[in-house]
Amino acid sequence: MLSSTPDGHLDGLWTCHTLEKASSFLTSQRHPLSLYNFVGGQYIAPDNASAESSQRIDSYEPKTGRLIYTLPCTQPDAVEEAIKNAKAAFPSWSKTSRAERSAILRRVSELLQQNRELFAVWESIDQGKTLERARIEVDRAISNFSYFSTFILHEQTAARMVDGVALTYEHRSPAGVFALISPWNMPLYLLTWKIAPCLAFGCTAVAKPSEVTSMTAFLLGGIFQKAGVPPGVINIIFGDGATTGAALVASPLVNGVSFTGGTQTGIAIRRLTAHQIGKHLSLELGGKNPTLVFADSMDRLVRERTIRIAAMAAFENQGEICLCGSRIYVERSVHDDFVREFTAYVKDKYIVGKTVGAVASLQHYDKIRRYLELAVEEKATFHLGSAPPALQDNEPQGYWIEPIILTDVAKDSAIQIDEIFGPVVTITPFDGEDAAVQLANDSEYGLAAILLTTDGSRMRRVGEQLEAGLVWVNCWLVRELGTPFGGMKNSGTGREGGEHSRNVFTVVRTLHLPAY
Repeated sequence: MLSSTPDGHLDGLWTCHTLEKASSFLTSQRHPLSLYNFVGGQYIAPDNASAESSQRIDSYEPKTGRLIYTLPCTQPDAVEEAIKNAKAAFPSWSKTSRAERSAILRRVSELLQQNRELFAVWESIDQGKTLERARIEVDRAISNFSYFSTFILHEQTAARMVDGVALTYEHRSPAGVFALISPWNMPLYLLTWKIAPCLAFGCTAVAKPSEVTSMTAFLLGGIFQKAGVPPGVINIIFGDGATTGAALVASPLVNGVSFTGGTQTGIAIRRLTAHQIGKHLSLELGGKNPTLVFADSMDRLVRERTIRIAAMAAFENQGEICLCGSRIYVERSVHDDFVREFTAYVKDKYIVGKTVGAVASLQHYDKIRRYLELAVEEKATFHLGSAPPALQDNEPQGYWIEPIILTDVAKDSAIQIDEIFGPVVTITPFDGEDAAVQLANDSEYGLAAILLTTDGSRMRRVGEQLEAGLVWVNCWLVRELGTPFGGMKNSGTGREGGEHSRNVFTVVRTLHLPAY
């Protein structure tokens, strides 16, 4: 069994391989659990005399509303100490052979595989998602380490001859210390999507998960210990964005930032680092993604597939995926049929408490509720679901919102424009390809788009016009880890994945050698 803390008081976390065992463990605790930072290869209990010990953040279980743990709101001096650990570890780690780094990453992947169900259980409890969805995301975290462990063994570089005068070649080296900041919707998957390439390419890091969902990041420390990751190579600290995150990204000792989260936070990061010209920035931000349903995709042979993909893209993980298709546009000739069949399918397949989890926090619940109250005020048509009731802080209960399907939503409504990030979709008719493309692109965001059609020419013709970093045709959420991941417009800057991640975590120089 892996150990979690110096005094071992959280070792019981590692025995919880079922939801029942985890619930029993939590119920047996007289007080909420207390998470520690992972710095320099070990868990650091806060000094009772320090500010750290008195400034803690409460974290609640979304399915019940009960307080299950607290975590430190890491203060700037402690943030800087974690960064210094990463800085001290960088010289030796950056010179470690690819084969050795590969072996350690493979070991991390294997240990995650061995503890797959345990991580899925805690991810489900901590974030509110279903256990089935959590398993999928743990598998993707396992793949992140596995993929980059082999990628670095097969890197290529460019070499060219200049008219027989000189040989030029590109040489890459690790960029330094990185701040890796991940969101609350897919906590383990998105955090490891950053940690795996960062370590693979020889960088060191200080990672900060969302304060809303920190449990699996906390458990990762034990995996890194067991895998033999050298102390200081990866440090995990907890806290909010205003205090901990801001101090982390602004530090002059940090050479780069990889962030996934809201657009407003991305803007804040750019402002904090504007004077640090050489700092690498990779920002994957918000999305308000369109799903385009053309009439041919409602033909008898593909009708079920169209409805299934549109529903999955709308409601998977309670709509709390930045790639969800929350604006559905349907060719007018099949609009009414689509609305009717889509509503029936969602009602049958996406059931609260079974295939739909709770949303991540009371704050997010209230945000979604306000948009649904606006939908009532604006006289939108609810084909499924309704505005949920207000919840009280002192009355523990789950943050449950049933799937919502809306029509008759104005083009300029905040419901149509803003990233709600919940189980809420709007359905709007369109006439012709040009109108479909115009509607799809009429957004400040440009992260993803879903195109549903059987016309091969249209797949290319429309797909190449959509202002989105990722376009899925007759499928959704399919990923090959070497392809570029990122968005256009206010959905971010930079790309990650395979060689694109290498661009984030390395610096390149061109050497010119005389040919004779």
